[in-house]
Amino acid sequence: MIELSAKKVHGPIIRLHPNDNVVVARTDVGIGTAVPSEGFTSRSQVPAGHKIAARTIQAGEAILKYNVCIGFAAVDIAAGTYVHSHNVSFREFDRDYAYGKEYVATPVLPDQEQATFMGYVRPDGQVGTRNYIGILSTVNCSATVVHKVAEWFTEERLADFPNIDGVVGLSHGLGCGMEMSGEPMDLLRRTIGGYAKHPNFAAVLIIGLGCERNQLSGLLAQEKLEANPRLQTFVMQESGGTRKTIEAAVEAVKKMLPRANDAVRTPVSAKHLKIGLQCGGSDGFSSITANPALGAAMDILVRHGGTAILSETPEIYGVEHTLTRRAVSREVGEKLIDRIRWWKQEYSPGRDVQINGAVSPGNNMGGLANIFEKSLGSSMKGGTTGLMEVYRYAEPVRQQGFVFMDTPGFDPCSATGQIAGGANMILFTTGRGSMFGAKPVPSIKLATNTPMYSRLSEDMDYNCGEILDGTKTMPETAEDIFRLTLRIASGEKSKSELLDLGDHEFVPWNIGVVS
Repeated sequence: MIELSAKKVHGPIIRLHPNDNVVVARTDVGIGTAVPSEGFTSRSQVPAGHKIAARTIQAGEAILKYNVCIGFAAVDIAAGTYVHSHNVSFREFDRDYAYGKEYVATPVLPDQEQATFMGYVRPDGQVGTRNYIGILSTVNCSATVVHKVAEWFTEERLADFPNIDGVVGLSHGLGCGMEMSGEPMDLLRRTIGGYAKHPNFAAVLIIGLGCERNQLSGLLAQEKLEANPRLQTFVMQESGGTRKTIEAAVEAVKKMLPRANDAVRTPVSAKHLKIGLQCGGSDGFSSITANPALGAAMDILVRHGGTAILSETPEIYGVEHTLTRRAVSREVGEKLIDRIRWWKQEYSPGRDVQINGAVSPGNNMGGLANIFEKSLGSSMKGGTTGLMEVYRYAEPVRQQGFVFMDTPGFDPCSATGQIAGGANMILFTTGRGSMFGAKPVPSIKLATNTPMYSRLSEDMDYNCGEILDGTKTMPETAEDIFRLTLRIASGEKSKSELLDLGDHEFVPWNIGVVS
């Protein structure tokens, strides 16, 4: 398990672990800046959030951050020198998975002591945090119709239905020109099916063209969906074309509105919260403030019976052994390693993608040298409790506690899989400033540093940079995040909702061949 409690701030730098051979610049550090606590003087201009050698590091020696290897010195690095991708080499190293060695069961509070929020209890027992009507497409060919139907239901036309959060159209670029069977089609169908069954939808329409490979009948059969007052379907080629399908679908939604509006919020336990954990636009402070604070908040949620879903498989690569050690069983730990092996050996060999080393330009400018360093911070969102299960993309998440879902690192695609699996909220950390929303669930954005939070305050929900500023402790921040989560789950609008984001972030994983 990554040791998070040893951080010390000394003037311009932060020491994360006694064994580290690098420290992190708390503010911009100029050449000639003395760092008495470490016994060196800076030999470089080092931006805030980036690394400085705390002692001489020999070529080939492991670079340690939080006492975890994040790469190897490409050359001899003198104390006080800027350490980044220019002098850090990326290569594989042995990791001891030690399945379940550090697993400790988390005591869950009795029902009467669990925190509560105001949620929508659906007939199947699921609990929603929002009350939308959804318009879904089987194929890109029905995308325009899907959006035209949703756009008809303006705020003015919904004025008489105050309990409905909106009518949202979610289209995608798949459904035809793809493999007709196997994992690509199964994945697309379980993603659409997961949204069709999602507790944040009071009702759903699914609209197809008619000749696509993702046939409506096949989708319904695989996902065990049947037409009913809550779920209706249209095939454009059978409904008279574009205009007539739009008109018929609008009429169908009109009939759904009264029943959807009958839904009311009632007090429910926090055990009904399923939180999709995301990070994007990460920086050197992500692993110091927002990510461990979110992880600590998820530890609180797990104690209250809730579920935290860590994802983005390429962004745990290099530190996956810190998760397998927390696995409830060897079987669960091996599921995680099987997904890592698939990514490394089957999906991405020879391609210039993140799991093969390089991070995005924004991550690199924020202080992250390679994917090992990004993964170190990304994994912290999952907190410290036991890893209870590992899911494939968009599979229904039924196990409570801390779980993992295999997804890409691309945020909209990753969040789509989590929501399809049942996540009824997204909590999203960012250091550079990500503008993200994901209807039909609220997204809460957590800033890693105060300057970015101040600059982008319209998009950021909470400033974890106060940990760095010394005005909030990690436990205080975690409690704030947990309480904010309960309020937004109960109906308070997040910043992304106030900006009406989330209509275009439905991105099923295009895992197969397009022909």
